[in-house]
Amino acid sequence: RHLSLPVVRFASAHCPRRTLLSPRPHRRDATPPPAMEDIEDVLGPAGFSGGGAPPGLRLPLSTVAVKPKRRSSKLVQTQPQPDARIPGTQTIYVKTFGCSHNQSDSEYMSGQLSAFGYAITEEPEGADLWLINTCTVKNPSQSAMSTLISKCKTANKPLVVAGCVPQGSRDLKELEGISIIGVQQIDRVVEVVEETLKGHEVRLLSRKTLPSLDLPKVRKNKFIEILPINVGCLGACTYCKTKHARGHLGSYSIDSLVDRVKIVVSEGVREIWLSSEDTGAYGNFSIQIVIDLRSVTYHILPFYFASVILYFLGRDIGTNLPNLLNAIVAELPADRSTMLRIGMTNPPFILEHLNEIASVLRHPCVYTFLHVPVQSGSDAVLKAMNREYTVSEFRMVVDTLCELVPGMQIATDIICGFPGETDEDFVETVNLIKEYQLPQVHISQFYPRPGTPAARMKKVPSIEVKKRSRELTSVFEAFSPYEGLKGKVERIWITEIATDGVHLVGHTKGYIQVLVIAPDSMLGTSADAKITSVGRWSLFGEVIEGTVAIKEAALEQNSAEVQVKNSPNRVEEAACSTNTCDSCACSGAESVAQQCTPQRCEGPSDAPTNCGDATRQETPQSTLVRRNVEGAGKTSGSDTEKSRGDDQQVNVITRGAVNIDRILWGGLAVSFATTVAILVLLTCKIFYTSS
Repeated sequence: RHLSLPVVRFASAHCPRRTLLSPRPHRRDATPPPAMEDIEDVLGPAGFSGGGAPPGLRLPLSTVAVKPKRRSSKLVQTQPQPDARIPGTQTIYVKTFGCSHNQSDSEYMSGQLSAFGYAITEEPEGADLWLINTCTVKNPSQSAMSTLISKCKTANKPLVVAGCVPQGSRDLKELEGISIIGVQQIDRVVEVVEETLKGHEVRLLSRKTLPSLDLPKVRKNKFIEILPINVGCLGACTYCKTKHARGHLGSYSIDSLVDRVKIVVSEGVREIWLSSEDTGAYGNFSIQIVIDLRSVTYHILPFYFASVILYFLGRDIGTNLPNLLNAIVAELPADRSTMLRIGMTNPPFILEHLNEIASVLRHPCVYTFLHVPVQSGSDAVLKAMNREYTVSEFRMVVDTLCELVPGMQIATDIICGFPGETDEDFVETVNLIKEYQLPQVHISQFYPRPGTPAARMKKVPSIEVKKRSRELTSVFEAFSPYEGLKGKVERIWITEIATDGVHLVGHTKGYIQVLVIAPDSMLGTSADAKITSVGRWSLFGEVIEGTVAIKEAALEQNSAEVQVKNSPNRVEEAACSTNTCDSCACSGAESVAQQCTPQRCEGPSDAPTNCGDATRQETPQSTLVRRNVEGAGKTSGSDTEKSRGDDQQVNVITRGAVNIDRILWGGLAVSFATTVAILVLLTCKIFYTSS
């Protein structure tokens, strides 16, 4: 018996006719083996013609089936689904937890993935891969991350976890078998995603130089640019896990940040948020070197040093925050179409530059808003937190900014139930909040973060923590900080659509949220709005169109304030609809803004004595609320004298802060001399012993 070898003739568009021999038994109903696909026989899509594929594009494979036993049959072309492992053809779901810095990182990662062909979606069910950018500040954020990871595993989706959680806690059980990417490796997100789609586990957590600001970026809101000015911080708070993830402070250069500002302004961005773990620390650096001298001094001197700490404080890039702010403000459009918002800053570093920061905040293109977290009203608790400032220093920051900046708005944070917090400590915190009545206070309970010193401290009972949190929240929500704004006219910058889908969201120069009903075409523009009603968290207003309507509304809000004196400067002063600092500083007329000073804006004796928001009457945010009851009844002249005394005190403190570097350099010299002396003694001891 023998096998017959049927002849199969096969031809393609690129290869000459050739004969293939395949042994097969004599069975008419036998199915021929599948034809081996040749890479030269791949046909392009039906709609693709001429010139071949463009560079970088991979065409899907086509299968050609050959049926030799049926002469009447033609070649049948089948088009399979694209291989899910081919890079650049998948859909990515990106979820972000945490701060604006994390949001900026997600936008950069989305931009890079989009540039390589990936589609970004907000629908997790239809995505081929999930990318979760995590936050490690609080337990609820990490719990939400764990829940999302479980859902992803249940759905059998490839997963990449980024952000502070994997960087600070890489050995978490939830992260086993999952690709992770560190906070300083976001420029390699495409590599991680591609390898994860192939079924590999990738871990990139090493620290390197700062990611470039020129990476592709997909903004969640096309009118808002979140611009990180540095990474990490100088603090060592006992409760904070972010330092473990973000690391030590590293600042971007002023030139790179200014170049980025120029680009985003040309792209139509209307708000620039400067983001950082601590904006005030921009340009600073500190290094601690601990030398253990126990063993080397024990046999030389009658006493020994357990350790010597060398502490350096300087500028990591030879600059500071005011220099950066002035450089950025110089590039903003003169028509105030783009506004700048300064991010969160802790009290220690801003104390050195209070006057300079106040000058920047008065600029027409800068929101008069600042987030300054205090965390507690008790010095004992602040010391346990290792916050490196006191309550009085926080007061100095708030009082100075409210005194020097018209319409200044301050937001702060409070942690309730920190380990060791007594009832007396909590009462001090409540009194601080009552005293200032700040419009925004973020209240949270203490959450022990694994690996932090505070996690090992004796905890306040959870029942007591919740009780204090509820009590402080009740006190805060009883405030009505915006009540005096009803009927006033405010300039607002409109950047987004409200969640109700009806209103547009704008912000005043003090960054107070105003909801207006207006066409979507007003997104990315600014307009004057009359405040019609006031809520606890936001305002409602009507957009005023036309100069006549604006003047009429201004007259309604306060006829006395809009009277223009008969003087040669009448035309210029008309730019200020009210004789207050806010309207002058916010005026589009450069000459008017330059002439505006706290003295010029004091107004008549029956006017508000503070240099506050032009649209309010004696609100806690625009006055020194720490003045006692007796001082409140004093004349404007005595208030002026007190203000001058406060300014002198601020100047003295500021000059003292400028000398901090000199004192630290002196301490460095003493430490260095001590170290040299000990090393000399050690050398003498060794020489004496050897001889």
